[in-house]
Amino acid sequence: MKKLLALLIIPALVLSCGDDDSPSLANLNVTINGLEDLGATAQYEGWIIVDGTPISTGTFTVDGNGNLSTSSFSADAEDLEAATKFVLTIEPIPDPDPAPADAKLLAGDFNGTSATLSTGVAPALGDFSNAAGTLFLRTPTDETDGNNGNDIYGVWFGTPGMPPTPNFTLPTLPAGWAYEGWVIGEAGPISTGTFTDFGARDSGNPFSGTENNAGPPVPGEDFFNAAPAGETFPLDIRGRRIVISVEPVPDNSPAPFLLKPLLVDLATDAATAPAAHEFGQNLGSVPTGSVSRQ
Repeated sequence: MKKLLALLIIPALVLSCGDDDSPSLANLNVTINGLEDLGATAQYEGWIIVDGTPISTGTFTVDGNGNLSTSSFSADAEDLEAATKFVLTIEPIPDPDPAPADAKLLAGDFNGTSATLSTGVAPALGDFSNAAGTLFLRTPTDETDGNNGNDIYGVWFGTPGMPPTPNFTLPTLPAGWAYEGWVIGEAGPISTGTFTDFGARDSGNPFSGTENNAGPPVPGEDFFNAAPAGETFPLDIRGRRIVISVEPVPDNSPAPFLLKPLLVDLATDAATAPAAHEFGQNLGSVPTGSVSRQ
C-alpha cells in the first residue's frame, strides 16, 4: 500500500511543477540625479525597449529632496535581458494611455548589464552641452513712431536689429516639450511665454504695452500691464535673473521645470539695444543617471 501511495504522489508533484508557467523575474535598479517633485498630477515612468516595443518597468515619484520613491523594479527576466534601451517619461495622473507619453526626459542604450542615462540619447529631448544664446532689452510693444526711452522694461531673445534675428544654440525639441522664458521678479518667476521656434513670436504677450504692436519675430516680453500679485509694473529687467527652461507638454506646473539650460544675471546697469547680453550655461540642471539589470 505504501508503494502505491508513493507512486501516486510522485506524478502529482511532477505535474504540479510542470503547470507553473509564471515568468521568472529579474531586478532593474535605477539611479537618477536631478529629478524634482512633480506634484499630484504627474509621475515618472520607466520603460525598457524590447524589439522596438516599449514595456513599462513601473512608475515612481520624487520628493522635495530628489529622492526616488522606488529605485528597484521587477521585470520579466527574458524581456530585461533582451532590452536594448531604457527610457524615462513623465506621465499624467491619472494616465489614460498605456503607451509612453511624448515627454521623454532621459534615455540610455544598454551596454552589457547597464545603461547610462542622459537627455542627449534618442528619443529623449536633446543634447544641451553646446547651449548658448543672447538677449536684448527693448520695449517694441510700447512704441509707435520711435523709441519711447523705456527699454529697460522689456526683454527679447535673439540678436537686436531691424528686425531682430534668432541666435539660440539649443536642440530642436521633439513632441512633448517646449522652451519657456522667465524673468525672476520680486515675487518669483514671471513667464515670458513658451516657444519651439526661435525665429517666431512665442505663445503670447500678456504683459505687453498699450500700442497695437505684437512685438518682433523672436520670443520675449514687455512688462507694462497686468502685473502678477506681488509685482509692480513696469518691471525694470536690469539686475534680474533671466532663465530659459524646457517644459513638458502638457505642463504639470506653472513654475519653471527642473531643466534650465540657460540663465544670466543681468547687471544693474545693463545696456539696452543695440547691446546684446549673453546667456550662460546651466548644465547642472540637466538630470543624469544610470540603470542596471540583474
